[in-house]
Amino acid sequence: MTTVLSGKVLAAQIKKDTAERVQALTARGVQVGLAIVTATDDEASAWYVRSITKAAAAVGIAGRVEELGVTATESDIRSMLVKLGDDPGVHGIILQTPLPDGVRSERVSVAIAPEKDVDGANPESFGRLATGLRAFAPATAQAVVELLDHHGIDLHGKHAVVVGRSTVVGKPLAHLLLDRHSTVTIAHSRTHGLAEVTSRGDVVVAAVGRARLITADHIGPVAVVVDVGTNPTPEGGLVGDVDPGVTGKAAALSPVPGGVGPVTTALLLRHTVDVAERGGRAAVGS
Repeated sequence: MTTVLSGKVLAAQIKKDTAERVQALTARGVQVGLAIVTATDDEASAWYVRSITKAAAAVGIAGRVEELGVTATESDIRSMLVKLGDDPGVHGIILQTPLPDGVRSERVSVAIAPEKDVDGANPESFGRLATGLRAFAPATAQAVVELLDHHGIDLHGKHAVVVGRSTVVGKPLAHLLLDRHSTVTIAHSRTHGLAEVTSRGDVVVAAVGRARLITADHIGPVAVVVDVGTNPTPEGGLVGDVDPGVTGKAAALSPVPGGVGPVTTALLLRHTVDVAERGGRAAVGS
């Protein structure tokens, strides 16, 4: 039997705690604010932004969307990010992707105030995370670890294979797993003998963005598998990076949707409240 690593109960718990903290801040006259900057007409991105703002409203956070349009330049985006960083009513800032053609993420994300960088997008946040200093980790990467914790998966001394090397999930997740005393291998879609590499993992995280790349042949019989993939289907649904054939072989598997995704959204809200509770002071102390 393959255990289902659902994230719904964990996400609900995080949101409940977050809502209580927001209420306490409201009683002190603090309105918690989250701003999302977009510069795309991608419908999947728009759906995700709507889901975040809806979740924010449900816990009492004032969500606002700054839509800059597909013609936005790097200067336009950077200026907006700086403006939001200076706004005392904004406690969390998210730069939504994709970005317009010609706009390089690393050139604009540096303008996100590190103390409000609730999704760990600023390279400074990643650098601090990599060196063991306090910073907000990208919410999806953190969601993987918290989902495993929630389901009682012990990471100490385990061999974790992360398939994916992005700065959004793969690389920061590797550091989070190292901090939990896992032995970490980072692989990707171009890794020679990928199945041989992943089949040795006690924990396998699929975060490469390629639908159903990881099959039963990639998984050992006692592996715990976390599927981070969110690949749209022609029918308007979502499928993960893990093939359904893994079910029945793996010891545990997170579903898509309903696994990592709900936890990611909940963590973005929690991070925003973290900033508000610090009164706008730096959230990246030593």
